Amino acid sequence: MRGWRSARAVLIWVALALAIGVPIAAAATSEQLAWRGPVYILAGFAGIIALGLVLVQPLLIGGYLPGLPAYRGRRTHHWIGGALVVAVVIHVAGLWFTSPPDMIDALTYASPTPFSPFGVTAMWAIFIVALLARLRRRLGLRLRTWRIVHIPLAIVIVAGSVVHCLLIEGTMETISKAALCAAVLAATVKVMIDLWRRRTLRGESVARQ
Repeated sequence: MRGWRSARAVLIWVALALAIGVPIAAAATSEQLAWRGPVYILAGFAGIIALGLVLVQPLLIGGYLPGLPAYRGRRTHHWIGGALVVAVVIHVAGLWFTSPPDMIDALTYASPTPFSPFGVTAMWAIFIVALLARLRRRLGLRLRTWRIVHIPLAIVIVAGSVVHCLLIEGTMETISKAALCAAVLAATVKVMIDLWRRRTLRGESVARQ
């Protein structure tokens, strides 16, 4: 039994590493990199890493990653959220450096590219969540209120990030990109269902008492 748990833990971490690492490795071999400058390349890979971090977040909250129990998982979720903000800032700043007019259009929702509004919306949602998490104690947000605010924003982040990524025809390889996006969606849906079930069972238990 203990051997199976250890093997399962290893498989989960390997699967997560592959889900994030393969798209990055595939993008690193893209022929399009030959036509890109270093800042643009950095911005692009920051975006890929950001999507990978979006995958990690629901796995942490759901307690699906071995070795990270509830408290440690929540703390790690907090730090990964900060890393996500940094990755997004690098992504946006790099694109701004290479083409300020395009970024102005994107940030003002005036860009003709179909993927821009989804990415920008996800970006603002990420910044709002990070700011509220930082000010949560000062604002006196209770856990219930925090969840009411955080969960819809998390859905916006996931949906916007996935659509943004899928619509871009860039350095990411198609199959590994689709697999990463599917993993992000699956992890988010699973944690939403599991959290709802836990709250339902907890409510029924309290009602019986």
